[in-house]
Amino acid sequence: MTLCDDVREGCAEIAGSARSVTIRATDADLALAGAIASAPIEGQALDPQLHYLDGSPEDVARFFLTLDSINFGSGWFPTLHKPRGRSGYATIAGRLTEHFRRAGPWSNDQLRRIDTPAIALALGQPADHELMALYAQALRDLGRWLGGRNALEAVQGAEGSGERFAELLVSAMAMFRDPPFHKRAQLLASDLELAGVATFRDLNRLTIFADNVVAHVLRCDGILVYDEGLAARIDAEELLQPGGEEREIRACALHACELLARHHGVQPRVLDNWLWNRGQAPAYKARPRHRCRCVFY
Repeated sequence: MTLCDDVREGCAEIAGSARSVTIRATDADLALAGAIASAPIEGQALDPQLHYLDGSPEDVARFFLTLDSINFGSGWFPTLHKPRGRSGYATIAGRLTEHFRRAGPWSNDQLRRIDTPAIALALGQPADHELMALYAQALRDLGRWLGGRNALEAVQGAEGSGERFAELLVSAMAMFRDPPFHKRAQLLASDLELAGVATFRDLNRLTIFADNVVAHVLRCDGILVYDEGLAARIDAEELLQPGGEEREIRACALHACELLARHHGVQPRVLDNWLWNRGQAPAYKARPRHRCRCVFY
């Protein structure tokens, strides 16, 4: 069993016993879900306004190692200081890009020593925000994992396998260890390839990157159905606790996307891109999505 096998099997098991979330997966439902990909993106692309793509390959690789190490906290995003019209993710990614362009990347030693005020300053957030201390911890973990290697050497340690790269992250850093989903470990492999600084032979093995946006789109489009109590609490913007219901939501979303991917003949990570971009539309933004404060998404 490899990491992606474990993800698929674990999510199928949770989905099969879920009490609060149901997947509508009849042939008619799956065909209807084709509307999700009615205007498919040709390939995938990273936004050059939000992502640091204009540096050397080493610095771009270091940017994505840094970004995806702190690519979590959606449960706190409503409390961040955000530019008007920007999401929480766009705020963090955009300000990290500005820092890289202005000051350059943090070295391994700087990552190992980074403190809460330093990351808060780089991201334009108050130093007493709970998320900033977690981000600093995540970056110190990254610095320790890198050791004496540069970013490209760390990527090359996976020997051309995105799944192996995800396994290396999960085995070494607790904040990437999110069974059965391993969302950010898989996402980082995909981002590095999209940025042109890694070539992985097995990216079609990756699953979707299980967060709250994809599940929200599937709910809005009728593929996921929540029981009345869970739906009411999400609609009232109550925070969910880690595990339990939020685990069912993400597992059912991932398993539903496996069904959709097979039905439409598309790689799950590409389907994830379609769904995530669909979720940026005003109609989806206007409806509350589930929020959970954890270090995994």
